[in-house]
Amino acid sequence: MKRIWWFAGIVIVFFSTIALIYMYNTADLKTVEEKKAPKQENNALPIENKPKPAAEKPVEKTTNLTLAAVGDILIHDRVYNKAKTPSGYDFNRNFQPVKPYLTGPDITIANQETMIGGKQHGLSSYPSFNSPHEVGDALKANGVDLVTLANNHTLDRGEKVILSALNYWNQIDVMYTGAFLNEKDSQNIRLIKKNDITVSFLSYTYGTNGIPVPTGKDHLVNLIEVERIKHDIAQAKKLSDVNVVSLHFGNEYERMPNDFQKEMVKVVTEAGGDIIIGHHPHVLQPVKWETASDGSKTFVAYSLGNFLSGQRREFKDIGGIVQLSVTKRQKGSQISIELTEPKFLPTYVDQPFVIHPMKDLPAMKKSYEEIKSHMKQWVPELTFFE
Repeated sequence: MKRIWWFAGIVIVFFSTIALIYMYNTADLKTVEEKKAPKQENNALPIENKPKPAAEKPVEKTTNLTLAAVGDILIHDRVYNKAKTPSGYDFNRNFQPVKPYLTGPDITIANQETMIGGKQHGLSSYPSFNSPHEVGDALKANGVDLVTLANNHTLDRGEKVILSALNYWNQIDVMYTGAFLNEKDSQNIRLIKKNDITVSFLSYTYGTNGIPVPTGKDHLVNLIEVERIKHDIAQAKKLSDVNVVSLHFGNEYERMPNDFQKEMVKVVTEAGGDIIIGHHPHVLQPVKWETASDGSKTFVAYSLGNFLSGQRREFKDIGGIVQLSVTKRQKGSQISIELTEPKFLPTYVDQPFVIHPMKDLPAMKKSYEEIKSHMKQWVPELTFFE
C-alpha cells in the first residue's frame, strides 16, 4: 500500500514539475513577444500624397486718376462787368474754349484769389477785391472740384465777406481749403476720393497785404508757417494716398522762382509733400521734380500764372492747366504711388476775357513755342496738349 502511495506521489510531482516548466516557458515567451516591434500591417487607409496648399497670393490692384490744376482766378471789375446779365452775372462764356480740359481730368483744382462774397457786400476790384457768387457757379459748371483760398487778398474785405464766400461754396457743394468758417472747419483736411485713390489738399499764403489776421481767428487764412505745414502734411499722409500743397508765394511778375520759393519747396518736399502748386507771381514759372533726402520725388509747378484776370501784357494774360497722372499699385498691404505724365496746356485770356488754348491761336504761335520752352526747361519730358 505504501508503495502505491509512494508511486502516486512520484507521478504527481513529475507531472506538476512538467506543468510548472511549461507555464514558465509560456510566460517567458509572451514577455519576449510583447517586447518585439509591432508587425507593420497596412491596416490604415492609404495616405494621399497631396501637395501642400500654396500660400494665397496677395491681391494685386492698380488704379489711376488724372489731376489738373489752374492758376489765379483774379476777378477785376472789368472782368465781372463783362459778365453782367439782366439777372446777375454769367462767367460760363469765359471758360467755354477750355472747358474740355477742365472737365476731362478726374480732379481739377483752381486758385480762387478773390473772395466771392457776393454783391450784397458790394462788389469791388483792386486793391481790395470782392467778387460775385456766380464765379463759383461757373467754376463748378466747368469742372472745378476744389478751390484754394489762402492768398494775399483773402482778408481784403474782412471776415463777413470771407464767411459769405465760404457759405456759398458750401451751398453749391464745391470744396475749399486755405480759409475756413471756424477752428473746427480748419481741422478738417479736405479729401477727394476717385478710382480708389484718396487725395488731400492743403493751402497757405506768404501774407495778406499787411492786413492782420483778427485775434483768435487764425482759421480765416492759412499762413506759410514751416512747423504748421510739416504737421499738416503728416496728418494728411495718414488720411490720403497723395497730398497736394498749394503755396501762394514768390515775386509778382517774375518768371523764375526766387530763393524763398525754392526754400519752401524743399521744406514741403522733405515733409512728404507729393505735389506743390504755386501761385501769386501772375506769370508762368517752370515746373520741376524736386527730390527729397529719402529719394522720393515731388512734382512742383512754381507758378501757374493768371488763368482768368483783367491783367494784360508782359505774360500776365498767359496761364495754363497742368495735369498729372497718379497711379496707385496695391499688393496685399503694400501700397505704392507713382506720379507720371506731366502735361501742360498754355492758355491766353483775350480782351473780352475769354480763356483760349494758345495752340488754337495761330497769331500766337511764336509766343506759344516760347512758353513751351520756358515751362519744360527743368522737365524735358513735359508734354503738351496738341
